Amino acid sequence: MSHILAFDQGTTSSRAIVFDAGLTAKASAQEEFTQHFPQSGWVEHAPADLWATTLATGRAALDKAGLTAGDIAAIGITNQRETTLVWDRETGEPIHRAIVWQDRRTAGICDALKADGHEPMITARTGLLLDPYFSGTKLKWLLDNVDGARARAEAGQLIFGTVDTFLIWKLTGGASHVTDATNAARTLMYNIADGAWDAEICALLGVPMAMLPEVRDCASDFGTTDPALFGAAIPILGVAGDQQAATIGQACFQPGMMKSTYGTGCFALLNTGDTMVTSQNRMLTTIAYQLDGKVTYALEGSIFVAGAAVQWLRDGLGIIEAADQTQALAETADAGQDVILVPAFTGLGAPYWNAECRGAVYGLTRGSGPAEFARAALQSVGYQTRDLLQAMQADWGAQGGDAVLRVDGGMTASDWTMQFLADITGAAVDRPHILETTALGAAWLAGMRAGICPDMDGFAANWARERQFTPQMDEGTRSAKYAAWGRAVQATLLV
Repeated sequence: MSHILAFDQGTTSSRAIVFDAGLTAKASAQEEFTQHFPQSGWVEHAPADLWATTLATGRAALDKAGLTAGDIAAIGITNQRETTLVWDRETGEPIHRAIVWQDRRTAGICDALKADGHEPMITARTGLLLDPYFSGTKLKWLLDNVDGARARAEAGQLIFGTVDTFLIWKLTGGASHVTDATNAARTLMYNIADGAWDAEICALLGVPMAMLPEVRDCASDFGTTDPALFGAAIPILGVAGDQQAATIGQACFQPGMMKSTYGTGCFALLNTGDTMVTSQNRMLTTIAYQLDGKVTYALEGSIFVAGAAVQWLRDGLGIIEAADQTQALAETADAGQDVILVPAFTGLGAPYWNAECRGAVYGLTRGSGPAEFARAALQSVGYQTRDLLQAMQADWGAQGGDAVLRVDGGMTASDWTMQFLADITGAAVDRPHILETTALGAAWLAGMRAGICPDMDGFAANWARERQFTPQMDEGTRSAKYAAWGRAVQATLLV
């Protein structure tokens, strides 16, 4: 039992990776699943797809590694956060598709709560803003709009969970209805200062508290798998939401350390230690991780569209066949054109938090084509990251010139994109040897809990940089480009 099975259940695919005790990946499997868009701004997943792809990739990864369940000391789980599911406590049958974190259907609910003056109280307790991004208003929508749901919930027949909770429920055959502190912190219903579900906020949203899962440390006993799934029971010992798992995987354990993950969206977290920093710049205050009952906090900035802009080039415009073609196309773009994409496909996240605005492209000429669109899509990630870094540094008091950003996720494989990120932010960008640090963080939590992996200090000592990108752009060009981005955003917000 010297290996760990890590599940990374994401927005567009599910993956499973087998790690050894030294946290070297030995085998992996990945499956994409269907995204459902029933209306503009609505995004859903079929719960059966989340479960089926998770189970299938777990079995496939074990098979590729030549291992059985008896070789696995523990399972670690990391997941897309805020995505909301409700299912029957007895049958396990979901009442509706999962409402995905990107979904904006609850903008009206958020606006009404703001108008009634509830946002300051909710922010003070949860660290979050009133935005459709978070789970609480999604849960309210399900209870209000699915026939009979509210009555069934009040009768104790329905339970709620984010994706981690749903997967644990399925893996344990319904024996465990649990979550960890990082996922709970993203629901809009969890008091991150008190470390408990908030009865007043739940009442405000009309959520029966009996629906909510038990909250545990990130490294804890979350139950054991049904032996029929993998051939033997395996303990589930590590859980963290994807961005917190990446923070852990990047070994950002000291206050002031920062990471940014580039997947479907982009999420930057700044470790603030045991201090809950209240943002003056519309950043989120959240839980970075909770170990041995001790909470470590973070400031977070959330960008809704990063890699999703590249998917749009592929699936929406059809100008590329695969994501890895984007860099080569962008490199051929006309330097004399300054096309700017504001990818507000589902609204804008931090620091703007506008659920209603939609994407726009500026600076088009008759000569604009696929290359300019590709470059604009990649550059939009750098511009949005600078928005986040400036706001975080203002809250934390750090100086931009001293910042070093640890990056991970699929987009970081692009040297061109990472160099532009360093150029436009004016900060050094450190890319680690292991880019998929989200699964690594979940694996370390489980392996550390199982006693086969190093402690926090030992894990941090093993973090290794593959390359550092340093700013090459002159300050005049950087300022002019960022000012043009700012004008584009303001114009988009006005539409």
